[in-house]
Parts: sequence; C-alpha cells; structure tokens
Amino acid sequence: MTNSRTRAAASGPRKSDSDGHPPAAHPTDPDRDCPLCPRLVDFRTTQRAREPSWFNAPVPSFGDPDARLLIVGLAPGLQGANRTGRPFTGDYAGELLYGTLLKYGFANGRFEARPDDGLTLVDCRISNAVRCVPPQNKPLPAEINQCRNFLGASIAAMPRLRSIVALGRISHDTLLKLLGLRAVAAPFAHGAVHQAGGIRLYDSYHCSRYNTNTGVLTTEMFHAVFARVKADLD
Repeated sequence: MTNSRTRAAASGPRKSDSDGHPPAAHPTDPDRDCPLCPRLVDFRTTQRAREPSWFNAPVPSFGDPDARLLIVGLAPGLQGANRTGRPFTGDYAGELLYGTLLKYGFANGRFEARPDDGLTLVDCRISNAVRCVPPQNKPLPAEINQCRNFLGASIAAMPRLRSIVALGRISHDTLLKLLGLRAVAAPFAHGAVHQAGGIRLYDSYHCSRYNTNTGVLTTEMFHAVFARVKADLD
C-alpha cells in the first residue's frame, strides 16, 4: 500500500490576501490564489469580477483533522461552496449530506446552508478531490491530478483516520491512487467497501440534485452508506 501519510507534502504558509478574505484554514489546503491550474485560475478570476462578494477561491476542508471519518466530494459547486467557502454549503447536495450527518451523529447544530450557521462536525471532516470550482462542474483529468497532492496531504494530516466516504467515481478513483489500491481490485459501486491497510473506503453515488432527481440515488441509499460507516466505527 502506498503510504500517503508519509509522502504527501503540505502546501506552504499562508498570507492574507488583498481583498480581505481570510487565508485557507489548514496548511493542507491550497492558497487562495493557487496558480496550478490555468483554466481554473481564469474561471476563478472571471467569477471574482462577476460576483465580488462570493468566496471564489479554493475551498478549504471543513472539520477536525483528528476525526476518524473523511468525506471526499468532487469539487465546489459554482453557487454552493464556491459562493459560501464551506464544502457542500449553498446547494442541494449539502442539504442531503449534512442532513445525513446530523442523523447519524457526525454533526451537531442546525444546517442553514451558510458558513456561519453554527453547524459543527463530530469525528468527521469534509474535503474535495478538486478544491476550485470548474466550468460546468467538470474538472479536467490534469486538474484532478494536480489537486491530488492537497488531498494526499489532508489524509496524511489525519492521524486517527479509519474511514473515507468517496462521493462519486472521480473521488473514488483519486482515492485509489492515494491509498495504493488497484482499480480492478476495488471497482466503484454504490455501497461497496474496500480495505486499504487500516482505512476502509466506502463508495457512494454523489449526492447531487441530478442523481436524486433521476433516481440514481435515493435518500435511503445514501443513509445506508453512513449507517454502515457509523456501525463500523462504533
């Protein structure tokens, strides 16, 4: 197994930016003006000019690095996390995800789709495979590869990590590379569980409105994944 905890490198120190936004909350997150993906930089610049009050930056992970559970999504939504600055906050996917986390004890408080709603995570952390919003919500393979180092650093910074939930195939695939699993031995399937050393990887269809509207993912299917995670951690 590839040991991402020892080989993943954290990004450099933070500095305050000129428009008054705070720096990323954790050194495993990219800087606000991360230059690594030119297409995403151009899109981010356009969005900052169009919606100057939005977050419009790489979205940092949310939750305690000492948690045992990590949830990995695809990328920030344009009017969701890209607007609010917190993963899965501001669009439908967050309503289903945070409602589920509250149901199974991985969150406390009340989710009101804004980063100052007071919601806290319990033994849980949320991140994305790609930290910047991509055009049409579709990151390119090179952008996924470029951002993988940040996810690897996030995993390396979680000393008690035991469970990872991959929301969607792209998240699953990028996690296979970080955990040293072969795709043929750990194919993506909703509800599947794969073992990587001391970490269990749980697969789920992404909790997007498209998947729920088309019946690809039901609330019951989504709950079943987290019910199993909860039972295994307990």
